[in-house]
Amino acid sequence: MGFLDGLIGSSLGGLLGGSGAGQQQNQSSPLIAIALQLMQNSGGLSGILDRFKQAGLGQHADSWVSTGQNMPVSGGQVSQALGPDLINQLAAKAGLDPNQVSHGLSEILPNLINQMTPNGQVPEDHHNMIADGLRSLLK
Repeated sequence: MGFLDGLIGSSLGGLLGGSGAGQQQNQSSPLIAIALQLMQNSGGLSGILDRFKQAGLGQHADSWVSTGQNMPVSGGQVSQALGPDLINQLAAKAGLDPNQVSHGLSEILPNLINQMTPNGQVPEDHHNMIADGLRSLLK
């Protein structure tokens, strides 16, 4: 199991509260894939973090990278940072409602980014980590 396999499993476990995670993991996997594809297509972790900073959510983004507590974001804030057009595109590709996508990403992105930056910094190999995560989800 690769680093990101464990990271994804841990992210899902944390999001789903541990119990019943097996059944809900299948429902959350498309959202994890969306989050990883979003990162890959937006310039990696730095690109996603920049989008949140440009939307006035820099403290939130910084908290996800830091070693302290993660600041939560709402689905509306995610939609604001990424833009409704992108949320609609992601939802259409996944066959989900745009509100499901923005809400799901509001729960997944802080945890995923936090776990990908355990030392409080964006790692140099974050592009490889994202690609590896996508490959593991597609298996």
